[in-house]
Amino acid sequence: MKKILITNDDGFESLGLQALAKALTSLGNVTVVAPTTEKSACGHSLTLTRPLHFVEIESNFYKLDDGTPTDCVFLALNKLYDKDNKPDIVISGINIGSNMGEDITYSGTASAAMEAVLQGIPAIAISQVYSNKKQSISDYGFELGQSSIVELVKKVFEDDFPLPKRKFLNVNIPPIPAKECKGFKVTRAGNKKYDFHAETHINPRGLEYYWIGLPNLEWMDTKGHITDFEAISDGYVSVTPIHLDMTSHDDIESLKEWL
Repeated sequence: MKKILITNDDGFESLGLQALAKALTSLGNVTVVAPTTEKSACGHSLTLTRPLHFVEIESNFYKLDDGTPTDCVFLALNKLYDKDNKPDIVISGINIGSNMGEDITYSGTASAAMEAVLQGIPAIAISQVYSNKKQSISDYGFELGQSSIVELVKKVFEDDFPLPKRKFLNVNIPPIPAKECKGFKVTRAGNKKYDFHAETHINPRGLEYYWIGLPNLEWMDTKGHITDFEAISDGYVSVTPIHLDMTSHDDIESLKEWL
């Protein structure tokens, strides 16, 4: 049996995580290691200043007390598996909300996949896009996300992982019924319009505090480009290859001249 490690950044009680585990059970032995609480937008953060503890919820299902998604993957690979018995793949998700464009750099979901490929394990991050803030999970559920990840993992197990080392797949699921999906589309990451705002409030003791708001799901013009946002808008599942080399290779020569 293949060995599958899954995690997320929405916490161990997330409906998306439960849907992911249920979908992948038929493909191999699933182990879940997830954060105790939601860790959205925590990026590729690793906990170095305090101890962490596995808490076993049930067989092969653990929450990592106050850990990040990166902690979950790092410690699972180092403490729950031995060097000769690593998982065949790591899946992070199903995230509740999109992870497209530059949001990938904020994403705890994507960062768990980053950690996996850094440790030599193929990985996929999968997220469920929602068209607006008021749209509830119950509108579409996770049926399309479940069927999509099963299809992708089956292909990995049958044909091998399609990317070289230190690269992972970032998958986004459109907010449509499964029967309306047009299939998969390979994309590049788009460019998002950022308009974060921080709300100002006063607590009962008169002290000012701030609450960082969520950005709108708006993107720069992508017409003519096959971006993740364009694919989602057109009713496709977006599959984007992501690499961890953040070097701007196109600018090396011009930078040499500038120096």
